[in-house]
Amino acid sequence: MKVLFLEPFFGGSHQDFATGFAAHSRHDVTLATLPPSFWKWRMRGAALAFLQKIKDIASYDLVFATDMMNVADFLALAGPDRPPLVLYFHENQLSYPVSPRDRKTAPDVDLGFINITSALAADQVLFNSAFHLHAFVKEARKLIKQMPAPRPSQMVNRILEKTRVIYPGCRFPAEAVSVMRDPSDPPLIIWNHRWEYDKQPEVFFRVLGRLRDKGVPFSLAVMGEQYDMYPAVFDRAKQTFGDQIKVFGYVPSRTVYHTWLARGSVVVSTAIQENFGISVVEAVRFGCFPLLPQRLSYPEIMPEKFHPDILYRSETQLFEKLAYHLLHPEANQSLQKRLCDHVQQFSWEILGPQYDNLLENCQKKGINPAGSCM
Repeated sequence: MKVLFLEPFFGGSHQDFATGFAAHSRHDVTLATLPPSFWKWRMRGAALAFLQKIKDIASYDLVFATDMMNVADFLALAGPDRPPLVLYFHENQLSYPVSPRDRKTAPDVDLGFINITSALAADQVLFNSAFHLHAFVKEARKLIKQMPAPRPSQMVNRILEKTRVIYPGCRFPAEAVSVMRDPSDPPLIIWNHRWEYDKQPEVFFRVLGRLRDKGVPFSLAVMGEQYDMYPAVFDRAKQTFGDQIKVFGYVPSRTVYHTWLARGSVVVSTAIQENFGISVVEAVRFGCFPLLPQRLSYPEIMPEKFHPDILYRSETQLFEKLAYHLLHPEANQSLQKRLCDHVQQFSWEILGPQYDNLLENCQKKGINPAGSCM
């Protein structure tokens, strides 16, 4: 098939997903992208921008778009010859936690409603985890209840009829990355998440401060993508943990990034927003032991029998589990190897054919007048 992939926010995990899919699909994939900035404008105007770029949409067999697209606008303006469209949700604006900068203003509900109408207009809808799908449905029903009568009460059910969950692919190197760890070096803690409020870096660095006060040895790799504005706690942490920090800031080279992961002992998440967890899965695949909150998508993507070892319920429990791991890193080696094998299922080599099969099925069924090709 000829697949047109539309990504209005080509950065971070969105970029990683788009390029990973294009590289591993058996189909002929054309990427059309917009820069990763002004995300609210992307949601409102990306459809117009893409339609200016696309010369002949009828020449494609299928359109694959992601959640920052106003699909209803796109399909209305694309004309009657457009191919089926599949919409993939990395995140949604209904359940996404409000930024501290936006808490003093009225909620921007129209962005969440764009997600709802986009899902309704698409021929098939994909979510990157069951947790994410459930969060979207819950908030969509809540928003619809706030609308004046007559309410479109069946809208969510119509979306669910054509929705399924498929995890995003992860890019793992074909050959294992091996590094020599000096036994005399303190264990390396990995932070490889976006430098944003929804990852709760304040909690992370507060726990590290308690560890340092208790004399627990560790070193630190603070990576992850950051934008022009990021939480001030990162600059304070650079001063506080300066002698323990081995790398600080985004690592653009995948090879160098993988080397740091391979040197890591433990990866920690303190997020209040995570619909899958690519950064955690990558770190686990390269040998890091995960310590994750017992919420969001983490209980779903990690084996239930290991939850007591890797999931924590409170900041105090994170401190205790992290301190134990740092003082006894050998205690979790066997479990870590089993987790490393577990996350291999999220590789593009395994998931790529599943995506291709889904898209082929949608294309064969064509455009359903009810907006569903399931």
